[in-house]
Amino acid sequence: MDLLNFVVTIVLVTASGALAPGSLFFANISYGSKFGAKSGLIFSLSHTVVEFSLIMVFALGLLTVANEPIVQLIVGIIGGIFLIVFGIVQIRNSLLFNVRESKVSKSSFYHLFFIGLAFTGLNPLFIVWWLTVGAELILISLAFASLAGVIFMYICHVWMDYVWLIIVAHLAKKGTNVIGLKGYRIFIGVFGAILIYFGVTFIINAIELKI
Repeated sequence: MDLLNFVVTIVLVTASGALAPGSLFFANISYGSKFGAKSGLIFSLSHTVVEFSLIMVFALGLLTVANEPIVQLIVGIIGGIFLIVFGIVQIRNSLLFNVRESKVSKSSFYHLFFIGLAFTGLNPLFIVWWLTVGAELILISLAFASLAGVIFMYICHVWMDYVWLIIVAHLAKKGTNVIGLKGYRIFIGVFGAILIYFGVTFIINAIELKI
């Protein structure tokens, strides 16, 4: 895989996780309505601490078996299946989102970092995503440039977390209901379709490697 395809794959696949609504997303709306863009920045930092640590642990675990065909087959098929499932769920959610009122918390600004850690580290879907879909991306990154490839992969992904959470927090401060925006629903639906495409691609590539 060349550099351009590598970057495009990482950005398109991981963007779905960065942009889709989850516990951290709704917490960001809630606190953003009070603190604005600063809360988005702090949530991004705390999210990065958990996510990067988790990715490097997974990468070190996969490093010694990354070239094993059976590992590539299993991870590719499982990651592909979960991508398809996440894509279907994302398309469904884009059609069924309800306008959700966010409640402004009375917690102090000081606690935002720890709240971000909790909403990231204790989110089971976040863990499952990196154990399945993320594992395939880590294998691709290891094949691309070993651990340096994993770090580069994360850089290609993490900037989206910062941009998105900061923008959402800023919009929440301005009183904009992001979930209620038609454009956002369409955006999420499109990325759902992209996930399904990559899910099928991952499965086909894994089977072809085994054959």
